Amino acid sequence: MKISVRNTLEGKILSIKEGPVSTEVVIETAAGEKLVSSITTTSAKTLGLKVGGKAYAIIKASNVMIGVDD
Repeated sequence: MKISVRNTLEGKILSIKEGPVSTEVVIETAAGEKLVSSITTTSAKTLGLKVGGKAYAIIKASNVMIGVDD
């Protein structure tokens, strides 16, 4: 896989919650960080995602928001 995005994190799929339109996928990186992505259910099926399988979190964003507690 060759892509132009610099932020690509390899991980293991922890869970998949399929809905009629969108599917939530949780990936855990080697560092133990959990990333959650919402993709179309069609895309999830096309990719053949399976819990325990390897996947990549590919992050392409033009900005990052930061928050703090009150």
